[in-house]
Amino acid sequence: MTYPRADRPDSSENTPSKLVLSNNDLSRLSELIYQRAGIVVTSQKHDMVFNRLSRRLKMLNLSHFSQYIALLEQNPNSDEWQSFINALTTNLTSFFRESYHFPVLAEHARAQVRGGEYKVWCTAASTGEEAYSIAMTLDEALGSSLVGPRIWATDIDTEVLEKANKGIYRASDIASLTPAQKKSWFLRGTGEQQDFVKVNKQLRSTIHFQQLNLLASSWNVPEPFDAIFCRNVMIYFDVKTQQLLLQRFAKMIKPGGILFAGHSENFGHMTKHFRLRGQSVYNLV
Repeated sequence: MTYPRADRPDSSENTPSKLVLSNNDLSRLSELIYQRAGIVVTSQKHDMVFNRLSRRLKMLNLSHFSQYIALLEQNPNSDEWQSFINALTTNLTSFFRESYHFPVLAEHARAQVRGGEYKVWCTAASTGEEAYSIAMTLDEALGSSLVGPRIWATDIDTEVLEKANKGIYRASDIASLTPAQKKSWFLRGTGEQQDFVKVNKQLRSTIHFQQLNLLASSWNVPEPFDAIFCRNVMIYFDVKTQQLLLQRFAKMIKPGGILFAGHSENFGHMTKHFRLRGQSVYNLV
C-alpha cells in the first residue's frame, strides 16, 4: 500500500483559518479509513491527519472537518474517497531497499522457474522502486521475459501508481545502483531533464501496475504467484487484518513459493500457513 511521506506543518496561507481537528472528528476519520483501507490511525497521528486532510478541505472550500466527514458518509461512491485514502497512506521506498531480499529472490527464481515463467506480486508498489528492483533482479537471474509481464505491482494509492507507471526518477534516486544497472535499464534525460532518468521500455514492459485495495473481497490478479512481496505494509494493520491477509496470501502462492515481509514485521507466531526461512522471508507451509 503505500507507506512514508514527509509531513510538514502547513503554513497559514495553505491551511483554512482556525481549522480545528477535534478528537471526535479524528475518531470518525480513523473509523472511515479503517473501514475502507484497513489502516489503523491512532490519536498519536492527530497532526499527520490534520496536515494531510486540511489540504483537501481547502481544495473543497470546506471550513470544518465535520463537513468533510459528512461529504464522505453521504457519498459512499464519491471520487473523494480515493483522495481521502491517497492522503492518509504513507510512502517510503527506494531501489533495492532491504537489499538482502533480492539475492534470495534470484536464487528462488532460478530454482523454481518453469517454462520461462516466474510471477511475483508486489502488493504495495508505491512509486515503483520496489517493483523495478524486482524486475531488474529477475532479468539478471532469468534473462529477459518472453511471456509478457512477470510482476504484478499493485497499490491502493492511485497517485503513486501514476508515478510508478511512468518510471521517471531523479538521477540521485539510482545513485546506489551499479554502473551496469544504470546503463542497462535507465535512460538519462537531456537539457532541462538532465537530472532525471527513465526506466527503459523493456524493463517497464515486465511490470503490470494496477490499483488494488488489499481489503477488497476479491483480488483481480493472475494467481498463483511464485513469490509475494508485502513489505512494511502489515505494520499499518491490526492483528485481525494481518491474519486474514496472510491466510489469503497462502492461497495465492504456488507450492514452494515464498513471502517477503518487512524487516520489522514478524508473522511466525500468528499463522500456520508460513514458516520463517530467515531475514523476514517466509516459506509456504
